Amino acid sequence: MDLSKLDKLIHEKARLGIMSLLVSRAERWTFQDLKSELKMSDGNLITHLRTLAKADFVVSEKMEGVGRSQTFYELTEEGRSAFKSYIAELEKILRR
Repeated sequence: MDLSKLDKLIHEKARLGIMSLLVSRAERWTFQDLKSELKMSDGNLITHLRTLAKADFVVSEKMEGVGRSQTFYELTEEGRSAFKSYIAELEKILRR
């Protein structure tokens, strides 16, 4: 079993949760929705989102609205591909 092939950037529990949510539906997620679903603090979530963005796995867009602005997050094609590869490696491990 070769666990070294698992992408360590994705494998971390919080980032795996973020990536799983972002890949789970076609529409973007707001910061608040991610925070609520993952039960993470603002600081913890933004730190992991920045790490994923630095790797070009996630992009964000801030939109001004009535009252307050919202930031939306979605996977990039690179992020989607990296997640699929990560899952494929997990499946190989499980088949052994």
